[in-house]
Amino acid sequence: MRSGTGTQGWNRQSNQTRLGFQACVDLLCYAYDRGIRFIDSADMYGSHPHVAAAAKVVGRENLTITTKTVAKDLESAKRDIPRIFRELETDYVDILLLHCMTTAEWPERMRPVMDYLSEWKEQGRIRALGVSCHHFGAFERAAEEPWVDVVLARINFDGVHMDERPEHVIRVLRRMHEQGKGIYGMKVVGQKQLASEWRQAIKFVFDLDCVHAMTIGMESREEVDRNVDYINSLFESAPPGSVPLRPERPGLGGTAQT
Repeated sequence: MRSGTGTQGWNRQSNQTRLGFQACVDLLCYAYDRGIRFIDSADMYGSHPHVAAAAKVVGRENLTITTKTVAKDLESAKRDIPRIFRELETDYVDILLLHCMTTAEWPERMRPVMDYLSEWKEQGRIRALGVSCHHFGAFERAAEEPWVDVVLARINFDGVHMDERPEHVIRVLRRMHEQGKGIYGMKVVGQKQLASEWRQAIKFVFDLDCVHAMTIGMESREEVDRNVDYINSLFESAPPGSVPLRPERPGLGGTAQT
């Protein structure tokens, strides 16, 4: 499970950053103490300084950090990517995603940015590249695009805030998985619209044979405890060795667990 920093996140703020700087940092550190090693961030969440501060406390080497860029052209990418690294105060990023692809033509339109990010990957500064998608056509293209190592996919049992019905999304997820792409799920509880059914929501994604991890935007220690305890109970009843198709993938480190 990932500790997400982007609930209702855009315009360089989110519910997590709105907790206040130190409160957000403390929550990330508490999540680490409870066993969470993934942190999902993005330029548009404004959470890079918070992640950097938490990494100083727990040790950068102990975290897998994702961030995302909304750069749509080479000039913007050359401006934004060095700044992102400065804000995260790190020499490398584990996963960097093109944020919120909304057209099936994104590989053609984004190629200059993709080539620029590939240069960072070749230098070892980015360990895995990929996309988050908010459009089913864009999502399907991600399955076929060899540049993509990792996909952040909207997936839950009810289709809330998703690109298509779950059965159609899962079909594409399985194709991605077969091609060796790392996959982690977002909107697991439907941006809180499925909060009353949170156990069912988490278990649905946990049980998928084509998803390696999930990101959940938690806003309190109580939410961290609740989710970690429940996911640990799922692992106890079906330990990793008995859950099919959960191998390590580039940038994901095999951490489909807390």
